[in-house]
Amino acid sequence: MQSLVSHDRVWIDKQTPEVFHALNSVAAAVRTAAAAVDLGRAVMELVNVRVSQLNGCAYCLDIHVRAAGEAGVSAQQLAVLDAWQRSPHLYSEQERAALRIAETVTALPDEHRVEREYAAARQHLSDDQMSVLIWAATTIGAFNRVSIMSGHPVRVRKGN
Repeated sequence: MQSLVSHDRVWIDKQTPEVFHALNSVAAAVRTAAAAVDLGRAVMELVNVRVSQLNGCAYCLDIHVRAAGEAGVSAQQLAVLDAWQRSPHLYSEQERAALRIAETVTALPDEHRVEREYAAARQHLSDDQMSVLIWAATTIGAFNRVSIMSGHPVRVRKGN
């Protein structure tokens, strides 16, 4: 089977490492801020997985699906994440609000939908939590773009 990824791509994380290190610092700051505002690792990993699904980043999905499982996200939640809106009993109100904001940040739909989704999420999230989640979705989106544009491969793991 022929690879869809060009081997001639520039791995921008390696080519311009100082910028990639800065992006990693942003991600670390987001994780610290999330913990400070009572957004658990499971919620944050659900956001990472959902944004990576929407952006089609296989590399980030490989990393964050495993991380989500380690954070306590159930296999069932991961299996139906693409249809979370149709699975109201599988996700807490906070998780649903976080996913709503993550999708809105990623898609940047029309202003009416942005207002509607934002208002719905605000019912379950504090201002600090909203801010952190918007940063989280923005940050994983940046990592998705780094990996997609660099053509980072997903390596086959033995035993999985």
